[in-house]
Formats: sequence, structure tokens, C-alpha cells
Amino acid sequence: MSLCETLSPPPSSLALPDFLDRYASVVEHSPWVAERAWQQGMSVAQDTPDGLAERLGNVLMAAPRKEQIDVIRAHPDLAGKAALAGELTRASLDEQAGAGLDQCSPDEFALFERLNAAYKARFGFPFVVAVKGLDRHAILAAFEERLTHDEEQERETAITQIIKIVRLRLHAMTAAASA
Repeated sequence: MSLCETLSPPPSSLALPDFLDRYASVVEHSPWVAERAWQQGMSVAQDTPDGLAERLGNVLMAAPRKEQIDVIRAHPDLAGKAALAGELTRASLDEQAGAGLDQCSPDEFALFERLNAAYKARFGFPFVVAVKGLDRHAILAAFEERLTHDEEQERETAITQIIKIVRLRLHAMTAAASA
């Protein structure tokens, strides 16, 4: 990832409707994050994937706990029923497929289902992890380790992972625009 990548069109050049049309979807089903980021003012510092990810992340970190939980809950279960039913957003589908979650055996799908259920029962929201660079075995290990966290620690971890996902999605948008 180059530090001098520029998003196209640059966020600082966009009116709110155009900004939302382009960038609202990078935070899963939570366009309010992008809207608040834009309302804070866009400068050339937000014209790079890292700059915009930082701004979006700051908005998310500053949000009330309930709104953070809502953003976490907007994420799908990993290798869950939505994936099997083809109900994921294009970005989530691509990310999960990139980690091989679309190639799980029936036993692995069953294990993901059990872990998803245990995680939701413990924390009240789905397990969120930036899957890029991970395989299903590493994801399963992270699942089991994070089940030992307390609720506050896990909420913070999930938000950190969402910010990482946002950064990766913005870099992917830049790569797709330059291809």
C-alpha cells in the first residue's frame, strides 16, 4: 500500500450526496459514519485511503457505545447463514471468499455456526475480524481466543477490526480505480 495513493474522486472535492454515494458503504450498513466524517470537513488529508480511514475511524471511536454496537451488529456472521444464502454485501462476500470461508467443509461450517452462536450469546453482537491475510484456521483460532475477552474489551477489539476493514476497503477502491 502506497502512502501517496489518492482516492478518486478525492473526498475533499465532493458535495455530501456524492461523498455518501461513493464512501458511505465502506462502513457496513452504517452511512451515518461517513456523513459525520464529511460534516467535520474534508481536506486533502482525507484524500488518501489512510487519511479517510483515520477520519472515519475517529468518528466511530467517538460515537456513543450504542451506535458502536449497532455498527458491530451490522456485520454478518463469518461463514454464516447469510453467506450460505448469498445475502452478503459485495465487499463482505469478496473478503470472506478471499479468506477461503466459501470453501469450508460441512464440519467447518458447523463449527463456525457454533462459534457464531456462542459469541453472540456472550457479547450480543457478531464476531468481526478483518479477514484479509487470514485463512479459516487463523480465523477460527481468533474466534476461540476472543471468546475469553470481557464485553468491553471485545467491543473495543471489534471496533478496531472494523476500522481495519474500512482501511482495507478504501485501499481496494483505490486499486480498482487505477486498474
